[in-house]
Amino acid sequence: MTNLPEIEAAIKQLPENDIRQLADWLLNYLDEVWDQKIETDIASGKLNHLIAKAEADIAGNKVRDLDEVLRNC
Repeated sequence: MTNLPEIEAAIKQLPENDIRQLADWLLNYLDEVWDQKIETDIASGKLNHLIAKAEADIAGNKVRDLDEVLRNC
């Protein structure tokens, strides 16, 4: 299997339980990829402007408690 259509065809041949296990694995893998991307972006300074804005908002009391935001959705 070297391309996506072959992988998709192979997945369709798996028992449902194996597909669910694969889906769990893929979700965990994507979480790890996301975490690594964020770590790389932080280390490179790519997110510094966002961090500075969040810190300024906190210092200026321009934030709301997450519970309050969720209650008002």
